[in-house]
Amino acid sequence: MLVVKDFHKSYGNKEIVKGISFEVNDGEIFGFIGHNGAGKTTTIKSIVGILDFESGEILIDGKSIKKNPIDCKKILAYIPDNPDLYEHLTGIKYLNFICDLYDVPSDVRLTRIKELSSELELEQNLGDSISSYSHGMKQKLALISAFVHNPKLLVLDEPFVGLDPKAAFTLKKRMRKMCDEGCSIFFSSHVLEVVEKLCDKVAILKDGVIMLQGDTEEIISKNSLEEIFLGIEK
Repeated sequence: MLVVKDFHKSYGNKEIVKGISFEVNDGEIFGFIGHNGAGKTTTIKSIVGILDFESGEILIDGKSIKKNPIDCKKILAYIPDNPDLYEHLTGIKYLNFICDLYDVPSDVRLTRIKELSSELELEQNLGDSISSYSHGMKQKLALISAFVHNPKLLVLDEPFVGLDPKAAFTLKKRMRKMCDEGCSIFFSSHVLEVVEKLCDKVAILKDGVIMLQGDTEEIISKNSLEEIFLGIEK
């Protein structure tokens, strides 16, 4: 579903990401971890078509994000680490706007919005202005907007930030359910325990280079992901 080949990205004369490669297969959850400034968000923004890049290739469902950006974006959903929402809208108007963008039929969107908002306990607040939402409520709305058009690829940057424990548990269940139904998920997180338990594969990025990647079970066969990560960071 997602293929990144020899990806390089620089800002001016400074190379931030130095030729990384990895693949996310259909139905997989792939964890992307690293310290602040390692290049995670830069990589993510390039994958979803926000940032251009110097060399390498990023393919989504076999199509280049450079050459076919619209086709790629139609089948993916992206949530940044600090989602920007249209705060003058109500929650339900925002979700309908997203559904309009992705051509989600009226009957389908009603069912999905009801299911997702109930699951994340936001149903009673959809009629309120987004400007009145807490940070956690905004995060929940952003998640619903990402799920509602049933993407084939879900790209998340620190999705658990701002969520209470119950909402975080619900999100983990939803992520696994979506992958069981064929979706692929690529996400970054500093919560290594969650990455260890949730991800099928993981990659550790340091200073723009992937230091370790592979099946999570194999990587943590002798040490926890936290111990491995801290050992790489020394």
